[in-house]
Formats: sequence, C-alpha cells, structure tokens
Amino acid sequence: MVESDPDRTALRFVNEINRHDVTVLLELMAPDIRYIDHLGQEVRGKERMAEVWSALFGRFPDLHIVIRDHLTLGPVVGLFGVASGTATDGGENAPATRWSMNAAWRAVVRDGRVEEWQVYFDDRPIRTLREAHHA
Repeated sequence: MVESDPDRTALRFVNEINRHDVTVLLELMAPDIRYIDHLGQEVRGKERMAEVWSALFGRFPDLHIVIRDHLTLGPVVGLFGVASGTATDGGENAPATRWSMNAAWRAVVRDGRVEEWQVYFDDRPIRTLREAHHA
C-alpha cells in the first residue's frame, strides 16, 4: 500500500529498516532514489540501493532506529533520533562492537515514494570502537 502522507511514508520506511526488509524498502522507493550517506557520498537507483541495504544489514545485523521527533514541510520530512547496532565487520574472531548514536535523517517523499534519503551522524563512536579492537 502506498501512503500519500510524506511523514507516514518516512516513518514506515524507518520501520522497514528496523525489520531489515529490503523488499518492502525497495517498494517504498522511487525508481531513481537518491541516497546520501553521512559522508556525503551518493548512490542512485533502486538496484544499487538493494546492494547498499543488504550490505548494511550484513555489517550491522541488529541495526535499529528510534525516532524521537519528526517534522514535515511539504514533501520533506526531518527525522531525529538514535541509531544503534552491533558492528560485525572485524572478521570471524574479532569481537562484535555495540554502538549507539544520535542521528538525523532527511526524506523527500512524493506520491508515496521516497525520492531521497539522507543520513546525518558522527561515526566517531564506531571508528573508536573499531580502532580499540584492532589495536
């Protein structure tokens, strides 16, 4: 079902991220979706986003977002909350590292589809944990 309300679509998108449901995430995306990560790097298109989501959920198998507040201005939705998870990218024998950080997301939603998804957070906590385990 396609939502016509941008904030409901954006919140549903977060719910599907929390469920790690790539199929439904793809259904909620516009064909030419533009994803911008916390470093400003861009990925375009559903096909590439399927790869991005699969890789992200593989690296952080318990990735979870809690939205504490959101606001909507036309098709743009700002979401504010906390992202958390466990990083498992250190190899088979490396300990998993748990992290949690404040984050924000910007969604542009038109006709019930996410056209843009941008992530804002400071990844220093993850880098610090990773460096401590590799030292």
